[in-house]
Amino acid sequence: MAAEKKRRQKEPSVSIIVPCLNEEGNLRGTIESIKEALASAKAFSDYEILIFNDFSTDGTGKLAEEIKKTEKGVKVIHNPRNMGFGYNYTEGVRLARKDYIIMVPGDNEIPAEAIRQVLSQAGEADVIIPYTANTHVRALSRRVISKLFVIIINTLFGLNVIYYNGTCLIKSSLLKKVPLKTWGFAYMAAILVRLLRSGASYREVGVEIKPRASGKTKAFRFKNIMSVGSAIASLFWEVRIKERSSYNSPRGARG
Repeated sequence: MAAEKKRRQKEPSVSIIVPCLNEEGNLRGTIESIKEALASAKAFSDYEILIFNDFSTDGTGKLAEEIKKTEKGVKVIHNPRNMGFGYNYTEGVRLARKDYIIMVPGDNEIPAEAIRQVLSQAGEADVIIPYTANTHVRALSRRVISKLFVIIINTLFGLNVIYYNGTCLIKSSLLKKVPLKTWGFAYMAAILVRLLRSGASYREVGVEIKPRASGKTKAFRFKNIMSVGSAIASLFWEVRIKERSSYNSPRGARG
């Protein structure tokens, strides 16, 4: 018993950010998947779950409060207006109090096994980057746009990452030092570019996702597409021109 307690004390902790916009039909399943993954990964001694209700117009906020009453370590943040994915992640990083940070969308697309695969890699690198192994579950248009996005980012920033929009597991000590300037859907790409160009190590892990059980993706709204273009241009200016001496040490290894 004493040995087990000592082992657990050495294990790190994790903050899990769960952004939700009208995910009443998916949120509970997301939380259940997270809990199952945490239990099976056995990689963390403690955790917190930060649910962001991003001004939902359905019953998401009420459901989040119900979950908070019955589940350990759950905190709920209600945004006064719709702020977007990137804001929720940025605010979640600010509020996070654990050793690692990961974001799991409230749409329940990511099954427990996929989350477990990412969590179980804690300590193997500064950044654990998942990529979708079963891309056929997504629409062809989404796959094409995603592939083009990856090619553009890799070309502009001299990297060779498979996927930029996954549920990355990142050391809090590193992430909290990154300037989180992007609130749109390119927020994770901007973070990864800054971290990897600064010399952070990384490992990539293939995971399988599942189709949404309810609702539609919000990723391809016009305002989101426009924000991605603006974010990439701003990031290029910062990383490759204005402050390039600070971002000239890319390294890492694929898992």
